[in-house]
Amino acid sequence: MSMRENLEVVRQRISRACERSGRDPSGIVLVAVSKNQPADRIQEAVNSGLTVFGENRIQEAKAKIPLCPGRARWHFIGHLQSNKVRDAVSLFDMIHSVDSLELGSELQKQAEKQAKTLRVLLEVNVAGESSKFGWNPERVVAELSAINRFTRLELHGFMTVAPYAVDPEKVRPIFRRLRELRDQCSQQLGAPLPELSMGMSGDLEVAIEEGATILRVGTALFGERPRLKKKEPIESDHID
Repeated sequence: MSMRENLEVVRQRISRACERSGRDPSGIVLVAVSKNQPADRIQEAVNSGLTVFGENRIQEAKAKIPLCPGRARWHFIGHLQSNKVRDAVSLFDMIHSVDSLELGSELQKQAEKQAKTLRVLLEVNVAGESSKFGWNPERVVAELSAINRFTRLELHGFMTVAPYAVDPEKVRPIFRRLRELRDQCSQQLGAPLPELSMGMSGDLEVAIEEGATILRVGTALFGERPRLKKKEPIESDHID
């Protein structure tokens, strides 16, 4: 199918899930995961109606973003290394994967240098998987006040990467736990944390039913991801 047809299918899935859970589809942000997709595919995606794209490798994004339509908006969804923070702050509208106070501090310094306010999400390793990055739930609650003191970072909510499961129902408790954690932290701060970045191509319906406001969808939009010929450095597991 064409990009436009794939997008229509995804939008129908979102609409049906929202109808089941009494939600408005306009409250869902669809982030097209564009890892390994060339600039001409981004142009096609923009022409089809997509506007927000998610990259998980700084070097790829740095080379690709200048070649893409100016109206495209970019979110960083991968593991962010401290030596890539300067580029991340300059390239992206939102960082989904703030996973430590140390990283928050580096983002704060670079945002100050660039006179920029940066929207961020805190990555939480809800399932406790050793292969994934992120705060454990208890620690993020304990360190929330310290995170909130970074004046150049706008804390908008949380992100998680659910374990892979053939049956999406198996990851429903992960999404539910993130929503409950968000609600707890919002109450603790006395301020709204509206965003929950969770759900990919295979489990987006369950994520919506459990409160997702941002979906990270790649395969269902672009098809199987092209493979780069050279070996890629490991920067993230936050892909779809």
